[in-house]
Amino acid sequence: MRAYAIGDIHGQIDLLHAAHARVAADRAMVGDADAPLIHLGDLTDRGPHSRDVIEHLIQGTKSGEPWVTIKGNHDHMFSLFLSDPLAADPGLRADLTWLHPRLGGDTTLLSYGIEHAADRSPEDLHAEARDKVPAEHVAFLESLPLNYEAAGAMFVHAGIRPGVPLARQTAEDMMWIRKDFHASKADHGPLIVHGHTPVDAPTHYGNRLNLDTGAAYGKALTAAVIENGNVFVLEEDGRRPLPPPSAWRRLLGL
Repeated sequence: MRAYAIGDIHGQIDLLHAAHARVAADRAMVGDADAPLIHLGDLTDRGPHSRDVIEHLIQGTKSGEPWVTIKGNHDHMFSLFLSDPLAADPGLRADLTWLHPRLGGDTTLLSYGIEHAADRSPEDLHAEARDKVPAEHVAFLESLPLNYEAAGAMFVHAGIRPGVPLARQTAEDMMWIRKDFHASKADHGPLIVHGHTPVDAPTHYGNRLNLDTGAAYGKALTAAVIENGNVFVLEEDGRRPLPPPSAWRRLLGL
């Protein structure tokens, strides 16, 4: 009944190494080398080292690390661009594309040595990307699951549609949902552990746990452990309890 989780990475390889080190220290403390570590998606975009993040996760997984990586909307947009540079993600506003500076696709391409100049067409960038992005990276992105369940929690990038059975959740909601999920006070069954929407600090709402603390914008990358119904944030000096609101503590018997 233990699982680790790391929030949205967004090309921040140094922060990822530091988060992995905090998880390793906690594993050593509790003597558990096998509990899964779930990365909550958005490996890419905005930060400078998307390529290195993907490569690190591939190599760690191949070496036997008990890592799970969830597909985030930014990972999906990158994968979609590699498949079809003109395809539109239904979760994205019609006036934006993955190549828009707000989304950060340009920084991901740059991490592979691809310059996104204003006069270059999507088709031109796509051709160079297909040449420079390793096939192993393409396959890795395409293979990422949308959710994972462990330790009494469901790990997903953005969240779930309230009132819809977990088995019937759509890919678009799991990668993109915000308002309806955030506003819900419903008991979803398992604790929903997610990222996607930056918050100032990791926050336990009782029915959900948000671990996106803004690494995309140079802020912290949060690592946490869910253990026997309790949540702890992993900091440099060890665990810090992160309890739910008092009403949920009573409901859960904590």
